[in-house]
Amino acid sequence: MTKTVKIDFVSDIACPWCAIGLGGLTKALERLDGEVAADIHFQPFELNPDMPAGGTNHLDYIASKYGSTRQQVLANGKAMAERAAGVGVTMVRDEESRVYNTFDAHRLLHWAGLEGRQLALKQALFEVNFALGRDTGDTDVLVEAARAAGLDPDAAREVLTSGRYTDKVRAAEAHWRRAGITSVPAVIVNDKYLISGGQPPEAFEQALRNIAAEG
Repeated sequence: MTKTVKIDFVSDIACPWCAIGLGGLTKALERLDGEVAADIHFQPFELNPDMPAGGTNHLDYIASKYGSTRQQVLANGKAMAERAAGVGVTMVRDEESRVYNTFDAHRLLHWAGLEGRQLALKQALFEVNFALGRDTGDTDVLVEAARAAGLDPDAAREVLTSGRYTDKVRAAEAHWRRAGITSVPAVIVNDKYLISGGQPPEAFEQALRNIAAEG
């Protein structure tokens, strides 16, 4: 009999390891089909909450934030892209890539959760950010992502332009900070077990099988 586990996936669409982690989790769940199913809830976390409209150059921003050289950032990006490809995620990073604000994307994800399309939107937003390099703070870009995820684009635009769910997202961000989450992805299973980082499918598979076995 299939056992269902609850998963809170705390992450940001600006986070490459979050995209890799979701890819690994998805593949693990495919392998566990018939054994373990997951009720996944995507929770908001902003890596760059003060990012202005239009974003900034990816290399300059990461180099400044972590004290790296541009060459090191490019090399790390290449390694991450290879990891991402291994779990079916396309990741393109070059000297022209930018980092964008993601707060409106989190509001849209909250709404998508109410509509039962959160996973599809999360995957669409990762594609927008990492494969296409488009502005995740731009309303038109987000509306198109919603459409690609099977959501009503007019309803998505209304959510974005109205500012709806701002308080909900801020409250959720504060909740996870109080819970001690300081880096992402953080995958919390059944409100009890924490799986940190962009783990490979094998790690997720084993952890979820063990958790499900504990009942």
